[in-house]
Amino acid sequence: MNLVIRIRIRIALFTMASKSSLSIRFLCLLLLALANGSNAGKIAIYWGQNGNEGTLAEACATGNYDYVIIAFLPTFGNGQTPMINLAGHCDPYSNGCTGLSSDIKSCQAKGIKVLLSLGGGAGSYSIASTQDASQVATYLWNNFLGGQSSSRPLGPAVLDGIDFDIEGGSNQHWGDLAKFLKGYGKQVYITAAPQCPFPDAWIGNALTTGLFDFVWVQFYNNPPCQYNSGAISNLEDAWKQWITSIPANKIFLGLPASPLAAGSGFIPPADVTSKVLPAIKGSSKYGGVMLWSRYYDVQSGYSSSIKKYV
Repeated sequence: MNLVIRIRIRIALFTMASKSSLSIRFLCLLLLALANGSNAGKIAIYWGQNGNEGTLAEACATGNYDYVIIAFLPTFGNGQTPMINLAGHCDPYSNGCTGLSSDIKSCQAKGIKVLLSLGGGAGSYSIASTQDASQVATYLWNNFLGGQSSSRPLGPAVLDGIDFDIEGGSNQHWGDLAKFLKGYGKQVYITAAPQCPFPDAWIGNALTTGLFDFVWVQFYNNPPCQYNSGAISNLEDAWKQWITSIPANKIFLGLPASPLAAGSGFIPPADVTSKVLPAIKGSSKYGGVMLWSRYYDVQSGYSSSIKKYV
């Protein structure tokens, strides 16, 4: 073979190999970036308990939140007529909350998941039996999720899931309710907001079912397991117990969005980003941060302060 031809072939092969190596290297970097992106933390916020917090659409338009939880449905179960309570936002007794449908759809169009929270710190709720759990699940499906009803409190918009913020009533049959809701399909997100002492007194048993997608643990109003003046050990110990004991997809760090949002447990944003998040983000169960609530976040700008670190 002519020497010139042999040299040209070698140059061509070398060029192909170099391009292939660069392509493989680029592909690896791309896959790594995608992996990091998929494991990045997200922010969840509760909205609905203060008429001065702005509209749901305004909350979603900030771009700060990945999950917005409408609070609350505080009356249901044990034969009661279910009733939502959105503080000063709208009057459910006159069907005044159906206008939220456009806001819900606006949020969902931005890729934000919108859920309805059951319970709360004040209300009249409990599940009396497995049959009662089935009936409540049917009501939730037909009135807030993918079913059909002539009296949907929030209008025709289809919510993405149901959140359990159970802080009273009874600790029975919440697992049954989660099971019946999941029976409608994987498209229904099931989440919960237990207190940080483990196990949670109200829904501790339900959380062991493996039916919950996300659990945003309230690391506030509970001094034995919350951050305290620079000391992270109580919170970190509780976090480890939650991530190793609960078969949820992701566990979130639940925090008050301002000192006024809770009796105790507020963590300054600088401490969250420099001390707390670095201590917990290494877990594959880490999902992000939940904040109570939109009203307090409007006042403090907390989510904006921590978003890039979450």
